[in-house]
Amino acid sequence: MKQKAIFYHAGCSVCVDAEQRLAGALNPAAFDVEIVHLGTDRSRLGEAEAAGVKSVPALVIEVHPYHINFGADLSALK
Repeated sequence: MKQKAIFYHAGCSVCVDAEQRLAGALNPAAFDVEIVHLGTDRSRLGEAEAAGVKSVPALVIEVHPYHINFGADLSALK
């Protein structure tokens, strides 16, 4: 069974680079990856916060958030 992975970002250069390098590198046989652009889909901000995301880019695998570098604080996207 594949693990659910959600990559949250805001479209900044740090986020786009992380998306290309990390989210694309996950084994598609092991992970079902969803990319969420919080800059254009603000309706998902609450979901990201509930998952433990504090800043983007961030990758959430199952229930574990992994913060990658620092592009933007979630509060800046509200």
